[in-house]
Amino acid sequence: MMGDVAEILIHSDQIQQKVRELGGQITEDYQGKRPLLVGILRGATIVMADIMRQIDLPCEIDFMEVSSYGSGTTSSGVVRILKDLEEDISGRHVIIIEDIIDTGLTLSYITRALRTRRPASLEICALLTKPSRRKVDLDVRYLGFEIPDEFVIGYGLDYAGSYRNLPHICVLKPEVFQGTPT
Repeated sequence: MMGDVAEILIHSDQIQQKVRELGGQITEDYQGKRPLLVGILRGATIVMADIMRQIDLPCEIDFMEVSSYGSGTTSSGVVRILKDLEEDISGRHVIIIEDIIDTGLTLSYITRALRTRRPASLEICALLTKPSRRKVDLDVRYLGFEIPDEFVIGYGLDYAGSYRNLPHICVLKPEVFQGTPT
């Protein structure tokens, strides 16, 4: 798999340091509360698991699955909810955990949908952001890394379902887009 990587953008030790910081910030901000972490499947599973282990508070988890990419490399702009929350979030302190914010369209749709369910609070935690691609403004309370406009894989991020298990955030070689990932 590493043969398909053009470069390692963020090493695993840097990711783990940032995850500790994010978990510490959430612990500090939510003292006396029981936050509900909402992971956006599938990419956020790894970062959510790592962040929640760094939160020194009782917390619960739930998941949503949305689609705006399919198997391509750019967002279609059409967001579909494939799996909705199982928990009632009214009156709850909700933190959406996302792997990457690209255009912001998907996360904007999710936050609008969740706000209609009247949570006590709703915040966003994202490991990565690509501000150069942003089409909508988002208020992101907990942010890991700002990255350039590159197609990245690893640490939960995929290309056509592969590469999620890489421990680093890596740039995928452009020639891989023309063929089948190895």
